[in-house]
Amino acid sequence: MNNTIRIKLSIMMFLEFFIWGAWFVTLGTFLGNNLKASGSETAAIFSTQSWGAIVAPFIIGLIADRYFNAEKILGILHLAGAFLMYQMYQSEEVGMFYTYVLSYMILYMPTLALVNSVSFNQMKDPEKEFSNIRVWGTIGWILAGLSISFVFHWDTAEAISQGFLKNTFLLAGIAALILGIFSFSLPKTPPKVSEEKIKIGDIIGLDALKLLKDKNFAIFFISSILICIPLAFYYQNAHPFLTESGVENPTGKMAIGQISEALFLLLIPVFFTRFGFKKTILIGMLAWAIRYVLFAYGNGNDLSFMLIIGIALHGICYDFFFVSGQIYTNSKAGEKYKSAAQGLITLATYGVGMLIGFAVAGWITDNYKMADGAVNWQMVWIIPAGIAFAVFLLFALLFNEKNKGEESTSAI
Repeated sequence: MNNTIRIKLSIMMFLEFFIWGAWFVTLGTFLGNNLKASGSETAAIFSTQSWGAIVAPFIIGLIADRYFNAEKILGILHLAGAFLMYQMYQSEEVGMFYTYVLSYMILYMPTLALVNSVSFNQMKDPEKEFSNIRVWGTIGWILAGLSISFVFHWDTAEAISQGFLKNTFLLAGIAALILGIFSFSLPKTPPKVSEEKIKIGDIIGLDALKLLKDKNFAIFFISSILICIPLAFYYQNAHPFLTESGVENPTGKMAIGQISEALFLLLIPVFFTRFGFKKTILIGMLAWAIRYVLFAYGNGNDLSFMLIIGIALHGICYDFFFVSGQIYTNSKAGEKYKSAAQGLITLATYGVGMLIGFAVAGWITDNYKMADGAVNWQMVWIIPAGIAFAVFLLFALLFNEKNKGEESTSAI
């Protein structure tokens, strides 16, 4: 891969995740303050991410992989996304906003696979080359959060009260417009030529259901769905909670989670080799419970360090469970079912698991609102802490890691 292509792919990854980080982190606070959304309405809007994840494989499998160049579809989807972002920026009513954000997520989620396809198509050794490209996506997400807090100051108490958070959609829309146009200059990534008749089961990974005959994989699969319930609480409630707690520059401080994610990603091979899959994933599960206890008993004043530690635990929470889980799935599936298994896990977690999680988080938030309209955040965080700990116990007691050394080595 020459330097020109490497730079183009890095810019593509940077913009792809800058767009997501520019509006999704502050979405919960925007909905509560600008649109006066209830917990259930907020949950429905966050659930559009899950619907997008469910629909994405069909767009990729039925269209992108068979008929059109990936970079062209990427450009068209982002140009359409820029228009929808502008509509979200102008929205003043929850119902119409939901329609726009659902449409946007159905278009955006497939682009996560498309940027990977464009990248992999240019790589001779993806295992060594991809991380150097993908890290620019994390940098993009981090800089989006830092710019909202420290450049534009849209998340200060005064700015939020004046409705300035809607500008995040304008920022994301401009980035989407730039990426949409830029995508047409990316290296050509033609569709896969295949005479085989496409099957819906292949697209959503139904062939991998055979793996559930393995008791350990079935336990991992169920745990993956259940752990997404506390994960949804973080996505949906973390920013409103930090804002109401009086934490300054909450969006910028939440970027600590992405920095942590990038750092702990490098430590996964070390943990796999030394402790094996089971202990590594258990650390990730336990981290969810600990972070929510820190959120429940911390505050924005003398105990603000507890909230910062909770944010910093994101790297362990996400990487040690989800990335480790992807490695484990890859090692169990074998060549024949590798793609199907990853598709099935993605559908189960970001589709089914997150749908359940957002609904539960919305219901809990609504039910722990006090008479004055304020949220009892302590209970809102204690409940997902308990769920995460229950999943931890389930996995610790029922998952039996056989041939630990052999599995750890083969997975990496």
